Amino acid sequence: MRAIVFEDYKTFPVLKDVDKPKPGPGEVLLKVAGAGACHSDVAVYYEFEKGGPGAVPPPFILGHENSGWVEELGEGVTGFTKGDAYLAYGPIGCGKCRACSRGQDTYCVNAATNPYLAIGLGRDGGMAEYVTVPARNLVPLGDADPVAAAPLSDAGLTPYHAIQQALPNLNGGGKFALVIGLGGLGQIAVQILRALTGATVIATDMKDEAMAKAVDAGAVTVAGGDGQAERIRDITGGKGVDAAFDFVGASGTIAVAAQSMGLKGRCTVVGIGGGSYEWSFFTNPYESTLTNTYWGTIEDLHEVVDMYRAGQIVPEIERYSLEDGLDAYRKLQAGELSGRAVIVPHDS
Repeated sequence: MRAIVFEDYKTFPVLKDVDKPKPGPGEVLLKVAGAGACHSDVAVYYEFEKGGPGAVPPPFILGHENSGWVEELGEGVTGFTKGDAYLAYGPIGCGKCRACSRGQDTYCVNAATNPYLAIGLGRDGGMAEYVTVPARNLVPLGDADPVAAAPLSDAGLTPYHAIQQALPNLNGGGKFALVIGLGGLGQIAVQILRALTGATVIATDMKDEAMAKAVDAGAVTVAGGDGQAERIRDITGGKGVDAAFDFVGASGTIAVAAQSMGLKGRCTVVGIGGGSYEWSFFTNPYESTLTNTYWGTIEDLHEVVDMYRAGQIVPEIERYSLEDGLDAYRKLQAGELSGRAVIVPHDS
């Protein structure tokens, strides 16, 4: 079969022929419906250094946002029907620790000794015609479009989990939420916040087109540049936001989020831009929190699919054939994609 493979650090991936996988015990073989191209993939093959933070040793097939149709069952697997559509939960922990027992494989206590982090992160992913997935990691899609759903396994799940953790800050009237970075995750975050809270959603980005889409989803926007945090605070009447979500993670965006915070607020850094922020007792609003999150639980993903099937989340996608998949990565790396690129290996 054809697949997009990460072969070495600091090296652009290649499209090549590889062996079609066989599902092992407890696994299901999916005929891939869609595989989302995430900027984290660019970090994996272009930005991370061997042995450094975030590095995932090659080689492996890329693609950690995957959906597909059941093709074949591995030993011991029952209860699945060939042709049914599923979304794949990407993280894979040890399956034995307390975190994994909660479905929180992202925080597996044995992550350092596990053979891989996730489907498409150390283990072969979905940028291929077929992918194997542990049966436990499959979330049913019913009759919903599996191609458009593919990015939700990260671009939906990651903001959903971050927002769920911050919901106590957004309960009640007169609340404000800030979304920084209106790429794939940020746009869906706006939709989730609008669906789950009554908060005024403030969104900011350097691209006018991205902010226009956020306005269409119900957000108030603030352009980047000098005085950005002050303009955000003005919208809140000076008190600051109750919850901020930074989907970039650069030093400058973390600073804007922190400077926009109100008393007892919560700032969640989701993006992996590698930034840092210097905390000070006299500048940090009292009892406010600066934290981070990573992906989400499989229970969260079931709830994301519920929102998708209810029409509360509408991912904007650009479809690419597998043969054109490398072009999608080139555009993603150059910042030329307005939506989420989804690789579609099969015509139907």
